Amino acid sequence: MNLPANAFKAALRAGRTQIGIWNSLSDPAVAELLAGCGYDWMMFDTEHSTAGPNEVISFLRTVAPYPVSAVVRPGWNNPVEIKKLLDAGAQTLLIPYVQSAEEARQAVAAVTYPPKGVRGVSGMTRANRYGAVANYATRANEEICLLVQVETREALSQLREIAQVPGVDGVFFGPADLAASFGHPGQPSHPEVRQAILEGIGVLRGLGVPAGILSLDQDFLREARAAGALFIAVDTDSGLLRRSALARRADWS
Repeated sequence: MNLPANAFKAALRAGRTQIGIWNSLSDPAVAELLAGCGYDWMMFDTEHSTAGPNEVISFLRTVAPYPVSAVVRPGWNNPVEIKKLLDAGAQTLLIPYVQSAEEARQAVAAVTYPPKGVRGVSGMTRANRYGAVANYATRANEEICLLVQVETREALSQLREIAQVPGVDGVFFGPADLAASFGHPGQPSHPEVRQAILEGIGVLRGLGVPAGILSLDQDFLREARAAGALFIAVDTDSGLLRRSALARRADWS
């Protein structure tokens, strides 16, 4: 059996914009519904949700028949947690709260087998189709996509160094945490935050490193796209559900 291809990684390398949806409701029915809605990628969030590896493997199986790429966010830059998600079959990971080039290197090591990394080796996992993928241990990194999240002033000050760590495939900006770091908690579209992110996207574009972002502010997202962002999460499952439910109820007030 061939190593499964990572369409999301290929798209970023080709410079194609990828529009995504954020999934944090821990129910595979929600994932299945969204998988058929035409998005290029879906984020399965285990940082700010109750989901763990068992739920992630269920999500991955659920969306596998659909033409959408799964991205998984672990709870932390933790090699044990990252190993479990990779063994579950995740090929694209978004590592939260990366503060420095050294932490980016740690993330690279966590997704890479020895001798270059520290990922533990198992011969029978969903990632290698339970042993059916030939030479998985030597080829896995061809299709693993590592994204790191910049979400503080400190991380922004080291953006160039983080982005240029070998093995980092993209950098994602987290407006909510950046807003808190800038002293504007709860204001992810604050002008100061907005400007810092747009400047950061410009830096990454100059380096040839794909930039990503999530926001519910559609005007902000369009600015980010114009600045050069390539992977853009345009909404969340819970946000869509709540807004739609409120709007329908308002129709009947």
